[in-house]
Amino acid sequence: MPASYQRSTHRGTRRQFLHSAAATVAASAIGAPMILREQVLAAPGRTGANDRIKVGAIGVGGRAKLLLQQLPESAQIVALSDCNVPRAEAFKNDAKGDWPVYQDYRKLLERQDIDAVIVATGEFQRVLPCIHACQAGKDIYAEKPLTLYLSEGRALVNAVRKYDRVFQVGTQQRSMEINRVACDLIRSGGLGKVLEVRAINYGGAQPSPEQGLPEEPIPAGLDWDMWLNQAAWRPYHPDWMGWMRWRDFAGGEMTNWGAHGIDQIQWALGMDETGPVEMRPLTEGPHGQVTMRYANGVNVNFVLEQGRGPMGGAVFICEKGKLEINRNKFTSNPPDIAAELQKKVDIVEEERKWSDALALWQARWHMQNWLDCMRTRERPVADVEIGHRSVSVCHLANITRAVGRPLKWDPKVEQFVNDDEANRYLDRPRRKGFELPAA
Repeated sequence: MPASYQRSTHRGTRRQFLHSAAATVAASAIGAPMILREQVLAAPGRTGANDRIKVGAIGVGGRAKLLLQQLPESAQIVALSDCNVPRAEAFKNDAKGDWPVYQDYRKLLERQDIDAVIVATGEFQRVLPCIHACQAGKDIYAEKPLTLYLSEGRALVNAVRKYDRVFQVGTQQRSMEINRVACDLIRSGGLGKVLEVRAINYGGAQPSPEQGLPEEPIPAGLDWDMWLNQAAWRPYHPDWMGWMRWRDFAGGEMTNWGAHGIDQIQWALGMDETGPVEMRPLTEGPHGQVTMRYANGVNVNFVLEQGRGPMGGAVFICEKGKLEINRNKFTSNPPDIAAELQKKVDIVEEERKWSDALALWQARWHMQNWLDCMRTRERPVADVEIGHRSVSVCHLANITRAVGRPLKWDPKVEQFVNDDEANRYLDRPRRKGFELPAA
């Protein structure tokens, strides 16, 4: 792997952020002359270390607001885009910002003064603007779930690599110190052989009503055609806006919280760039229990009672004990495992303030890692391949439920083995005008 694409070091990012900020303040306070190295100067295709990174936001809903409020000071918002203009205007007014608002994100991508974009749309709306951002030469922070179906994830990875972009997926637990040390312990064999992984039984999405929903007037300022994105056309009804429940638009909690929980499993097992090789349903239905096996023999069982268990992680049952990893916390049996592990947690005071206040939703350090990697051109801690592979496991669980029988998966070619029926679930028809660009 070329040096310019090495994964960034997590601990260094956290420390460097605080130290560099302090150094900047100190230098300006004493008025010392500064001799700038070449690396801190901007150049075509490279952001200078002393330049504030210019960011545009595509999709300005609830999650985007949290991200924009936590954007590190080394970046600044330049423009907003949302197919629902009043939503973007509301954020702009609340934040007392003076940014232009575009209903068509492609107009935002045309701006030469934007270095990067935060894409926080729904999962069914996400991949196309991300690929267009790659083509426009922007780096990208994209929320999870990264994709609606499996094959569009590979198309996105290919675009990121083709256009040489820095792409961070919003699985922010990758930038949480507590999660890092816990996953490191499992992956390094600190608890011995992994005997079983137990994950919460995330439910799938429900089918859309066969007769559709009665048409209602489209609210002013909403581009309904663009909101639907790749999904089949249907008349507007406000219930469609609760898109996460419908299979046409989402994978249910299996891809929503599952994108976080499965990402921790992939990380702890050292499977960032691969996936399971076998899966089978344990119970019937779209919310049924599923078991999966990796090539190294580890079984991941989606068998915990729904609503009970670590939503942001899993329970790892190992030779030397049991470790439950969740977002920003862990517990163990016996308890001394967690007590010893806690001694390895190195959280600086500035991060502790953010973690305590926003233990579930903070992403400041994750965005800082992304910004740092934009300057070094390293791959961030939740690179697009990692995000694609993690949500792919979520898609595989939903496909196993849909097919209702054992399946074999080849993670190298990302195909089911000798199974045309199952392979049909890897793709979806896309509405005209929202096709993925040719490779």
